[in-house]
Amino acid sequence: MGNRKSKILKIILSGGGTGGHIYPAIAIANELKSRFPDAEFLFVGAKDRMEMEKVPQAGFNIKGLWISGIQRKLTLKNLSFPFKLISSLWNARKIIKSFKPNVAIGTGGFASGPLLQVAASNKIPTLIQEQNSYPGITNKLLSKKAKKICVAYDGLERFFPEDKIVKTGNPVRQGLLDIETKTVEAKNFFDLKHGKYTLLVIGGSLGARRVNELIENELDFFDTQNIQIIWQCGKLYYQQYKIYGNIKNVQVYEFLNNMDFAYAAADIVISRAGASSVSELCIVGKPVIFIPSPNVAEDHQTKNAMSIVNQDAAIIIKEEDLDADFENKFSQLVASPEKQKEFGANIKKLALINATKDIADEVEKLLIPSSVFPKGRN
Repeated sequence: MGNRKSKILKIILSGGGTGGHIYPAIAIANELKSRFPDAEFLFVGAKDRMEMEKVPQAGFNIKGLWISGIQRKLTLKNLSFPFKLISSLWNARKIIKSFKPNVAIGTGGFASGPLLQVAASNKIPTLIQEQNSYPGITNKLLSKKAKKICVAYDGLERFFPEDKIVKTGNPVRQGLLDIETKTVEAKNFFDLKHGKYTLLVIGGSLGARRVNELIENELDFFDTQNIQIIWQCGKLYYQQYKIYGNIKNVQVYEFLNNMDFAYAAADIVISRAGASSVSELCIVGKPVIFIPSPNVAEDHQTKNAMSIVNQDAAIIIKEEDLDADFENKFSQLVASPEKQKEFGANIKKLALINATKDIADEVEKLLIPSSVFPKGRN
């Protein structure tokens, strides 16, 4: 009986801080669960971040580490970083020792650093999934010991060992793959008027200050364009902007749990250019106006957006150009169904729709040498 117990596949995953790290990890876990229904899964996150709520909602167990990133500016928070790191490494060691995973998967975010570091030093095969065109410091450090690095952009051999890189794309929520069939249901779900133009605004899970200011300032303009709005303003800004949810044709949300319906209901999307959002929008195939965040390492959101814009598949407006350019570019897009169609078709061509499956394939390859499978499994 004890021998059978050791055959149960155990998979540990870590990724968090924002939806961009959490949802890829959940998508990978769901794909692996469909292949190995008896496997045990455990997520590891940062104690006070949104993964502690979102992962259990998705049906998985999670343990929290006391960890945060180093602030770029000198702050008091940085003084606690060494203690948090030591505490996290210590707790990650305890988690690994008691759970005994066969493989460890990291999708970025603070907690994945200590967890994958400890897993690798315990000879557990590790896979990291890098969503951006410019990797964060955590994944750069982890890449030295990782067995496999799944990426979404070309050119990452500048940062990672070339022989470990596999271009898979970014995992996205499976519900997005067939949104064309959901438009009527989605508009009913949000109580929107059929036949009226719908704008979806998404500024990331925590919110985007400049995007929210833009929408607030342009509400009268949108009204003159006869547009209804689904506005995800984010957790940090909901208290400030929820009053606008009482205006006709405007709905304000802290967070959208039904993203497939939100995308299905939309005619045009305004979005940040985080890696996961870009990957999702390629699959969704709607005309997009990207407003990249300038407050990220190496300006990677602009690079993410430009990789789409260069294929004539979206519009980009930088934050500093919003006042001068937004109304003009937006009204031109609304007035041209041909341009909307062209953007939608072109962005769809860039979608890597098998990303989740391809990453799960790479995880399986790492498991083959272990005692979990009989030899020779393909």
